[in-house]
Amino acid sequence: MEEIKIKSETINLDQFLKWAVIVGSGGEAKYLIKEGNVEVNGEIENRRGRKLSIGDKVKILPTENTYLVSKE
Repeated sequence: MEEIKIKSETINLDQFLKWAVIVGSGGEAKYLIKEGNVEVNGEIENRRGRKLSIGDKVKILPTENTYLVSKE
């Protein structure tokens, strides 16, 4: 699991995907989320505006790549 440090207490899911360099653009983030390829804390998430908080875990499907949201 890779730890991704953010500066604020929360971050939108699509912004997190860009911040962690999982995707290169907002369009890629939107597509990845819309296709059901992102899990947040073990559940498929299809809202790109979903607020992530410190301690949340984001998994990219079908890979096993998992990221932990942590405070900078």
